[in-house]
Amino acid sequence: MTATPTRKTSRKGRKAYDGPSSEELLTADLVALMESSDLPPWRREWAGHQGEHRNLLSGHHYRGSNPILLELGSMLRGHTLPLWLGGAEAKGRGWWPRKGSKAVRIVRPQLNKREQTDAAGQPVTGPDGSPLIAAWVSFKPVAVFNAADLVGHDEETAATLTDAIAAALGQTVEREPQARLEAAEAVLEAWPVQTSWGGVKACYSPTLDQIRMPAAEAFSTREAMAATWAHEQSHSTGHSSRLDRPMGGSFGSKAYAREELVAELSAVLICYRLQIGCQLENHAAYLKDWAQMLRDGGPRVLFQVLSDARKAADLIAPEPIAEEA
Repeated sequence: MTATPTRKTSRKGRKAYDGPSSEELLTADLVALMESSDLPPWRREWAGHQGEHRNLLSGHHYRGSNPILLELGSMLRGHTLPLWLGGAEAKGRGWWPRKGSKAVRIVRPQLNKREQTDAAGQPVTGPDGSPLIAAWVSFKPVAVFNAADLVGHDEETAATLTDAIAAALGQTVEREPQARLEAAEAVLEAWPVQTSWGGVKACYSPTLDQIRMPAAEAFSTREAMAATWAHEQSHSTGHSSRLDRPMGGSFGSKAYAREELVAELSAVLICYRLQIGCQLENHAAYLKDWAQMLRDGGPRVLFQVLSDARKAADLIAPEPIAEEA
């Protein structure tokens, strides 16, 4: 006899959601993007970027790993506006996601607390008799929509949306391209790992702890050179004397693909922080490897990769102190 499937219930007897978690949805989104047959080039000029990714209404900048997720979402969906808003915030203003548009999932930190207990389940107390509290931070994925994908419910709300976007963009103060490039190159030049220039290949040798780069004039633009350099510098953060990531994977292995993904996402974040064009290496074959790796490992592997990429970027181009959205 075939058993009839039943939906999970909560302790109070209410129906409990048994679909994919928000973390699983975030992972599935990235897998779907990587496997899309219709991906635009993975490169992005800073010109026209109009500032850092920020909340359309509050102006708060997104920090941590979120710029990586927003940059990927923007590049793969063709967004140029760096303005974002949650669905509930948008609907509260009478704005709705355009039909067919898709949100980008970011992660929001949450502080969790609970009383500590011993093996018998009894509260653990401190010297003063008060209960000891364990605190930790977890990350909850939330969906945000690009401002370009929002529309007004009617003429009035459409006008308020246009005004909000204009006001947000009017607050942007950008440096001249020459000044941005010089500042970015100064940061990359300060990285202590030696770079040897010349030849035909960009690579990092963990054994020698040395970066090799083609001559600067071999690149089409200074931004392309800086983006490639940031990628190789990101590899060098994994050296045993720094972040000590596993670096021994052979070409085509999961370990190799994972390290490439960490370096590429770190380079995205470095270029974003330095306000220069982002150019992911055109490793189309790796996309399927990365997608398979995320599918096999799930949210745990995704959050580890994002964490490793952020730590690598923090060593090379520390994040500016600013308010977080």
